[in-house]
Amino acid sequence: MPAGKHKSRTLRRVFVKSPGGNTKIQYRKRKTAKLTCVECGKGLHGIPNLIRSRFKNLPKSKKKPQRPYGGNLCSACTRKKMLLKAKSFMEKKK
Repeated sequence: MPAGKHKSRTLRRVFVKSPGGNTKIQYRKRKTAKLTCVECGKGLHGIPNLIRSRFKNLPKSKKKPQRPYGGNLCSACTRKKMLLKAKSFMEKKK
């Protein structure tokens, strides 16, 4: 029987083969999913892929890119959005 702490699915089960040829279950922490862009769904660069307890201890400058929409949009989508805003601003100005 597994210990009570191993009964929940917070830890993932990894089957490891020992040198003797037996298969043994090891319980390891789950990996977090990579953050994605809201518009296109591509993975975001500049954001570490850490579990929440490690992520919260990072300095603010390491948590997301220091640009508009950093942490929500990828750089390509940000560029598109900024161009659209500039175009609409110029049309309003006329």
